[in-house]
Amino acid sequence: MQTKVTHLVTGGAGFIGSNLVATLLARADARVVVLDSLTYAGNLDNLEGLPGDRFRFVHGDICDAPLVRRLYAEEKPDVVFNLAAESHVDRSIDGPRAFVETNVRGTFELLEAARAHLKDGGSERFRFVHVSTDEVFGSLGASGFFTERTAYQPSSPYSATKAAADHLARGPTTTRSVCRPS
Repeated sequence: MQTKVTHLVTGGAGFIGSNLVATLLARADARVVVLDSLTYAGNLDNLEGLPGDRFRFVHGDICDAPLVRRLYAEEKPDVVFNLAAESHVDRSIDGPRAFVETNVRGTFELLEAARAHLKDGGSERFRFVHVSTDEVFGSLGASGFFTERTAYQPSSPYSATKAAADHLARGPTTTRSVCRPS
């Protein structure tokens, strides 16, 4: 019998997240838990028809630290995919507070729960995958490309909060505590 790999996917009811969930569940050894607050980008219809014995949906916010910690404790994820985010530059200019809350504080809560999870004996194969955006590098212009060495130059509240979340996920304390080399 194969050992199931449990994936926690935040933002899993969105377009990209739901496609990731379907791809993960195509593997017989995968179990997926989706945490999504179902804001403007999330839609439960995107998750219709998934195998109920290997799939669980939780309606909630990544900023809800007790909920996030409880999910880690109950589900014991092997992999966390953080796709939850407030997005769209124009929306961030009109109301940046939600972007700071979700993109920065939400990422922080997920990382803190991951640290506690590992301290409490989490899986040796545990991985935290933080999904960002190319907008953290600024405007590209008519041609060219970004690389891993491109300097961060966020130019909106959206890209600034995603850059902040990137730095939290890549920070030396976080990296040593949460991320293990492959």
